[in-house]
Amino acid sequence: MSDVAVRPLGEDDWQDFRGIRLEALAESPDAFASGYAEEEAYDEDFWRLRLRRSARLVAEAPDGRLLGLVNVGQARGEEGPVPEIAEIFGLWVRPEARGTGVATMLVEAGARQARSEGKSHIAYWVGTDNGRAVAFASGMGFRPTDYRRAMRSPSGEESGEQEIAMTLPLGADRGAGFRL
Repeated sequence: MSDVAVRPLGEDDWQDFRGIRLEALAESPDAFASGYAEEEAYDEDFWRLRLRRSARLVAEAPDGRLLGLVNVGQARGEEGPVPEIAEIFGLWVRPEARGTGVATMLVEAGARQARSEGKSHIAYWVGTDNGRAVAFASGMGFRPTDYRRAMRSPSGEESGEQEIAMTLPLGADRGAGFRL
């Protein structure tokens, strides 16, 4: 998909962000800790605030159709923010664009974003039962860590499943340590 471009969303792109986020929630409701009905009700100010809090990157087809989304934010550990580590989250690609390299393009752009902000690592939380996501992350160079957490459902309750933090070093030292 060499004709697909990845671009950051700015605050004025709030309608694009809202549209693709709601599409992701409708298509993959179990993949996110929030639900469509909840987010569909949010106003413009909420969406603009989200765009200020974290970097939002979209993959865009030549016809302007948004094919996927990834978010890049500050990683948080048990004791609060971990300044040297970024986190990617909310990765989603339209079903018809899956397997075409769009997810790879989004994660690579997210890693470049984190590196440009001086981060040493990028973390990606993946469901331990989601073999496809674990394989994708591993193929991108992410490695599993000892960090686990309970997954949350859109209702905010623990789902009984777990996520594992996978990490990608962003510097020349691929063996550098990782701590959340």
